[in-house]
Amino acid sequence: MLTPFSRNVLGCCLAILVVLSAPSARSANASLGIFAEHGDVGKVLHPGSVEYNAAEKSYTVSGSGENMWFGHDDFHFVWTKVSGDVSLTADIAFVGATGNNHRKAVLMIRQSLDGDATAVDVARHGDGLTALQFRDAIGANTHEVESNISAPQTVRIVKRGDSIYAFVSKDGKLVFTGASTKLALTGPFYVGIGVCSHDKDVVEKAVFTNVKLVSLPPAATKPILYSTLETIAVASTDRHVVYGAPQHFEAPNWSRDGSFFLFNQDGKIYRLALDGADPSVIPTSPQDNCNNDHGISPDGQSIAVSDSSGNSKKSSVYIVPIGGGTPRQITENSPSYWHGWSPDGRTLAFTGERNGDFDIYTIPVSGGTETRLTTAKGLDDGPEYSPDGLYIYFNSVRTGSMQIWRMKADGSAQEQVLSDDTNDWFPHISPDGKWMVFLSYEKGVTGHPAQKDVMPQLMSMEDKKVHVLATLFGGQGTINVPSWSPDSKKLAFVSYSILQDDPAEMK
Repeated sequence: MLTPFSRNVLGCCLAILVVLSAPSARSANASLGIFAEHGDVGKVLHPGSVEYNAAEKSYTVSGSGENMWFGHDDFHFVWTKVSGDVSLTADIAFVGATGNNHRKAVLMIRQSLDGDATAVDVARHGDGLTALQFRDAIGANTHEVESNISAPQTVRIVKRGDSIYAFVSKDGKLVFTGASTKLALTGPFYVGIGVCSHDKDVVEKAVFTNVKLVSLPPAATKPILYSTLETIAVASTDRHVVYGAPQHFEAPNWSRDGSFFLFNQDGKIYRLALDGADPSVIPTSPQDNCNNDHGISPDGQSIAVSDSSGNSKKSSVYIVPIGGGTPRQITENSPSYWHGWSPDGRTLAFTGERNGDFDIYTIPVSGGTETRLTTAKGLDDGPEYSPDGLYIYFNSVRTGSMQIWRMKADGSAQEQVLSDDTNDWFPHISPDGKWMVFLSYEKGVTGHPAQKDVMPQLMSMEDKKVHVLATLFGGQGTINVPSWSPDSKKLAFVSYSILQDDPAEMK
């Protein structure tokens, strides 16, 4: 197959087209340090360049190009061709204080030098935004996971098998951003540095110093599970890291006023403010074995938690003040797992196992007699009220695979909402009633296990059309409970990463 660097010159006009639409390469030489070649990728009006300072081991890269987004990249690229697992690290500084806020300086891995190639990069923007950007198929739209650390001096991209990780500097140390993705690369691939001006009529410059490209041996340390609380915008599908830690936490709730999140970790319920402060424990003693089935009351004053600290060691539903306190037990029978709160605040919906059957139940907030709403054999789970209180949505395996259903609030008129080839869990309706999000596993996956590739999917309540919000490593703990923003524009979830390396060891 001919490449942009092996085509024969077929005529003057064709040569001009190649200059405009394909990378213009320079032969490998020692003046590029650890890299072999450079050239423009995609369509640029102004050719880019690179200057290598051997004494300082720095690269000043100039680049034009309209953007590195959607299904195509336009930028100047300095690269070498490699195979296997690698790590690329650099300090990045733009030249000049003005320019488009979205001009980009990147550390990149890409399958080919075509503008629409499968590719992934850690991009430092002109305004300080730093994100993991990826295109997972030729010509596919680019997605991103934004770091919660702005304008880091040092960035790193790591490839381990099909997994790609982004690291940035914080307080002088490299830390994992919480952003990762999977990208299958076949054979040798290209790795390097690049600049895009985000303005086709302008050339921008960035200086890359302390550039290190390392071929990684098999990991010598024990893998680390890293949890990341993210938000995703419904309109753009852009993801943003809110908080991450090398611990296992699950199931974010978004507060009714939008100012904080709740999540569970090690049996405790934590509050995480959006101002960047560290999470703090909400006192729920003696219920200190809370699981990932919890949520906030419609008036924002209480939390329903599911906890197995009682004598039976089986989950029961409790209510505790939003700021913490002594929980009040609601369900007498167990196991019971909370999932929904009626809009008027008077009734809880939960999943209960009774005599070996998992079904949907409701119970008054004051406690008392529980009401069984489903009787189908197999698992019914994840009940949640619609914003108008007329329906309860849930997931059921009654047709042979896990699918999304709904029924009227009294349990009548049970009907399947959609039918697809995936196993679908945990329907959550947006506060404005326009969207339903649910979590999809592959067809062969049984239950809702942890550490699986999953897809949060979005269904329009008006026309029932479904599209994928994201593909990520998650599962149990990702969106078990309601996690919509109050304005219905974003959703919170937890993704997971398996880190194979300590950044400090990858010098």
